[in-house]
Amino acid sequence: MLGEYLASVGHAVTALADGKTLRALREPAEVYLLDVNLPGEDGLGLARWLRESCDPAIVMLTAAGDVVDRIVGLEIGADDYIVKPVAMPELGARIEAVLRRRGAERLPEGTLAFGRYRFDLAAFGLTDETGARIALQPMETDLVAAFATNPGRVLSRDDLLRLAPPRDGETYDRAIDHRITRLRRKLEDDPAHPQLIRTVRGGGYLFPG
Repeated sequence: MLGEYLASVGHAVTALADGKTLRALREPAEVYLLDVNLPGEDGLGLARWLRESCDPAIVMLTAAGDVVDRIVGLEIGADDYIVKPVAMPELGARIEAVLRRRGAERLPEGTLAFGRYRFDLAAFGLTDETGARIALQPMETDLVAAFATNPGRVLSRDDLLRLAPPRDGETYDRAIDHRITRLRRKLEDDPAHPQLIRTVRGGGYLFPG
């Protein structure tokens, strides 16, 4: 199922049964999606070996969601640690975010990428590729900050109301939809087909990273 979904969104996928088969591969992959519980060698051991041997992107996808497991996975060198079950669109977006982070240009300290824009955490403002500041309402800036600091994560309306609280007294969750629509008109190349702030049906909104 995972292989079919990732292939459908443009990845070349090879599915392997265990760590022994992975170790026998001649050509390294760009990103490895590992479970913790595998036949034979576990995913954490494989992640450690991969990090030492070819330093690829590593995403742990596992039902082992204990805090200790997460810490161990990240300390070993996993780029992301995702607990199952997870929606396929979120998984795809988080893999894309990992690949982009590893291949992206280095940004000035305190600056986050937001598509072709840059969000300055100190100045709390958005600029375009030329450095020109984008005129946004305070609530729109709060939304951009929420997305830019959570790349690859689906944010529900409740999440966005918490991260970008309304300043006009509109506390109902559908008010978020109206703000997203206005923001898309300002930032998206094609607001009718948004790529920067995507809608996840039944989940909320997503900045892929």
